[in-house]
Amino acid sequence: MKIVLPGGSGQVGTVLARAFHGAGHEVVVLSRDPRPAPWRVVAWDAENLGKWAEELEGADVVVNLAGRNVNCRYGEANRRSILESRVRSTRIVGEAIAAARPAPRAWLQASTATIYAHRLDAANDEATGILGGGEPGVPDTWNFSIEVATSWERAVDEARTPGTRKVKMRSAILMSPDRGGPFDLLARLARRGVGGRAGDGRQYVSWIHDADFVAAVRWLIEHEEVEGAVNVAAPNPLPNAEFMRVLREALGMPIGLPASMWMLEIAAFFLRTETELILKSRRVVPAILTGRGFDFAFPSWPEAAKDLALRRGR
Repeated sequence: MKIVLPGGSGQVGTVLARAFHGAGHEVVVLSRDPRPAPWRVVAWDAENLGKWAEELEGADVVVNLAGRNVNCRYGEANRRSILESRVRSTRIVGEAIAAARPAPRAWLQASTATIYAHRLDAANDEATGILGGGEPGVPDTWNFSIEVATSWERAVDEARTPGTRKVKMRSAILMSPDRGGPFDLLARLARRGVGGRAGDGRQYVSWIHDADFVAAVRWLIEHEEVEGAVNVAAPNPLPNAEFMRVLREALGMPIGLPASMWMLEIAAFFLRTETELILKSRRVVPAILTGRGFDFAFPSWPEAAKDLALRRGR
């Protein structure tokens, strides 16, 4: 297959590019900052059609991952950049797909499990899940994330690509042993003795092991009957307190100091990030994947955390 990855130079794109390139597929990453890689990397600006669009002609699948990193403070300028980087890049990818001859068979578009409401009472699946934005009393930054997610998906829906199947991947946090990723950050905190619960620890964590993420993307490419929104997450989300306890066990750390709400707010201010990334309850389950026979290699966090810790070198 020929797989084109717009915005594929980040952690998620690297995981996919490495796996598909290693399996013998032709991988093309579209990047604002092209750098040498084992696969081809082509320059684009994520806003205008250009020579890069020729890469989509005859491609089997486009997996669009473009968008500014959300790990920052949600000031006015950053909010505008986060939102526009997703909407504009999605629109231009849609235009390139529409103009391609022949067009790619499938367009897998990155979205996020954050689109669902903050809730503790039940899990969100694709059919019955409650979209966020209407929860009483949640911070404004949480509602902004919902605006970003819904605008992102709306840009996909509005794209006119009749010859190309579209899948919106509402992905949970990708856990891989790569340096600089979420698992690496959490492991470093835990190794320093501060890997306890965040806040009251009741908020759910949705996650997915990198091997299962790659397998799910491959499955979505192969299953031509699947389209629309698909939750790409492990089937067993768990509360933050339990999530962190299991992580500490996998790392051989018996103690982890908890972080109260006020401590997290102070830390987020100095780290130039937002507490939403760890305090919002993301309780998401992959009903479409499990209902159609997808087999997770790591369905539960204890097995996944042990594997990731060993691959990271603890």
